[in-house]
Amino acid sequence: MIDFSIYGAKTPTIKAYKCLTCGAVYYPAPMVCGKCSTRRDPVTGKGWETFDLEGSCVLLTWTRVWNLPEGYTKKYLLFGIVQFENGLRASGQLEVEDPRIGMKLNATVKESDERPGNPVNVFVFRE
Repeated sequence: MIDFSIYGAKTPTIKAYKCLTCGAVYYPAPMVCGKCSTRRDPVTGKGWETFDLEGSCVLLTWTRVWNLPEGYTKKYLLFGIVQFENGLRASGQLEVEDPRIGMKLNATVKESDERPGNPVNVFVFRE
């Protein structure tokens, strides 16, 4: 992966959340912790900490999408749902030749501008 920070550009990230009261982790962030009922302030995030969600994961399921919205230049996209080592689950683009449920993958984040509108950060799962 290229480190764009040396050029002054920020490396894209997707944040997960940890309740500081009980240690439960979430993605995406809830307003109230499901384990201890601690409320998260939506502006300051008080009582919660964030961390980058990426790294080793296992493929739970996947699909191939053929009918893409206007603006995409590819014939189809693969999407997968993975589970990270900390138990969190996320969905994103799958970039493997032969996807198999249970295969180990590595999750990274990229900025995607293939769709109309402002670019968004998305997960990309690779072997």
